[in-house]
Amino acid sequence: MSRQAPPYRLAAPGSVTAGPWQLLLEDVPVPLPAALDDWDYRMDLPLRQSVTVDVDLVRHATGLPPSAKLTLALVWTAGGSGLKAAGARIRLPESGVTDVDLDVVLPGSQLGGLLVLDTTLVLAEYCDAGALASAHRAGSVLWADQYGTRLQGDAPLFPMAVIDFSETQYPQDAGWHVEIGGDLETATMGGLLLLVNERKSVLVEAMRNASKPKPVDRVVLSTVHADVARTLVEYALREPDFALDIEYGDESMGSTLQTLVTRLFPGQSTNHLRRRQEQSPTGFATELQHAVRIFEES
Repeated sequence: MSRQAPPYRLAAPGSVTAGPWQLLLEDVPVPLPAALDDWDYRMDLPLRQSVTVDVDLVRHATGLPPSAKLTLALVWTAGGSGLKAAGARIRLPESGVTDVDLDVVLPGSQLGGLLVLDTTLVLAEYCDAGALASAHRAGSVLWADQYGTRLQGDAPLFPMAVIDFSETQYPQDAGWHVEIGGDLETATMGGLLLLVNERKSVLVEAMRNASKPKPVDRVVLSTVHADVARTLVEYALREPDFALDIEYGDESMGSTLQTLVTRLFPGQSTNHLRRRQEQSPTGFATELQHAVRIFEES
């Protein structure tokens, strides 16, 4: 696919040098891998990228005057949540060679799926004093660098919130509730929420210990996992527009449900599963227990 060139001059090759993205583990930087296998939505990501900018060389190549305001900016996009936001913005000096550390802490509750990090050098303010064919609009991208990492932990692929059910419309002695919103094209991270009743201390403790569960935690987590899977499969089969052969958007609700149903019932069609659920709801629920391997040691 061809890429359109902007109608203005860009920074020269070598005028901006971006180092690799790093993950800060207890303030110790390590390379950010292409996939974080142990990530879950409770894990915020402290990240850093070091960038060196030869401002004089940038101005010479772009035709921008010393008065033009330049900014190094980070924008992150999370495919699982469908969210996109600015992570950092640093104003550059008028001249010289400058080293910049882009430091950002991305909230795990807003992430998921493919995380894309776009570092850009932009014209911060409108400028009409440049040379011929120089950028003049604020936000014009003069240089860009992109990196992606997949967040694919084993924890639930959607956020969890611990609340007091007595202050909600849910029964105050229920343990949890799966909230489902949007449609099949909605981003999974934005459409699903697991609510946990803070009055159930055994359940809350198990959720906190999910990365290193004790025997009692394993039993609780297995029960929640099985019930959440049942809820999502039943939701999928009730949706008339859901099918395994439809192509939904990446990281969408439809795509997530397809992955879940295919993993639990490999080789079986949507219509076949719907018929079995309609003919014997209790029998289908038992088959689902078998599929999720409830109470098995991991």
